[in-house]
Amino acid sequence: MTCWYEGPLAAFDTETTGVDVEADRIVSAAVVVQDAPGLRPRVSRWLVDPGVPVPEAATAVHGLTEEHLQRNGRWPAPVMYEIAEALAEQAAAGRPVVVMNAPFDLTLLDRELRRHRASSLGRWFEATPLRVLDPRVLDKHLDRYRKGRRTLTDLCAHYGVPLEEAHDAAADALAALNVVRAVGRRFASRLERLSPAELHTLQAVWHAAQARGLQAWFALNGSEEPVDPAWPLRPDLPAAA
Repeated sequence: MTCWYEGPLAAFDTETTGVDVEADRIVSAAVVVQDAPGLRPRVSRWLVDPGVPVPEAATAVHGLTEEHLQRNGRWPAPVMYEIAEALAEQAAAGRPVVVMNAPFDLTLLDRELRRHRASSLGRWFEATPLRVLDPRVLDKHLDRYRKGRRTLTDLCAHYGVPLEEAHDAAADALAALNVVRAVGRRFASRLERLSPAELHTLQAVWHAAQARGLQAWFALNGSEEPVDPAWPLRPDLPAAA
């Protein structure tokens, strides 16, 4: 029987105006679907005019200027609906969805849906739950004592995965998907007997433990920076931006 990491997978990624999930906005997004390793992926892309200023620091990361987005981007409300619908289609098809640093991208999408659709991401998965695979959580748990950063660029280098056009949503999504396949192969003895549903549940536990460890490290170094243990979606705040 084909292991999950050799079977159909999807991936989701966004580019944004910043790193605050409560206040920043999505400016581009992509959903990538690949039925098996080596097959040509199917890619859906969205470009968004966020309706707010796009900081120069954000443009320096993803290359999308405010002028370009105003000229070529779409209004957020229909785009957020289409993205949520695309993810719900993956869930209904039984495809796990790879999301690098899932609490960022999925929480930001949730806040955008609340902002523009008076809805939430969770309502799209009431019938069929979304099964998420987060390469950052998987790698950190399975190879916890390896030193160094674990950004997508770092993980691609470590697992020998090509990453072209970094910080393009579609390129990053495909790279994250291939990292998950590589993680699955490298740690096959620990992962092949687990289903995506079981892994989803385990990753929530692993991420919480990783968050507690990072929080303890911050405290040891005199920092009060909070680390949210929630995965793959942070709980909503009473006054989200």
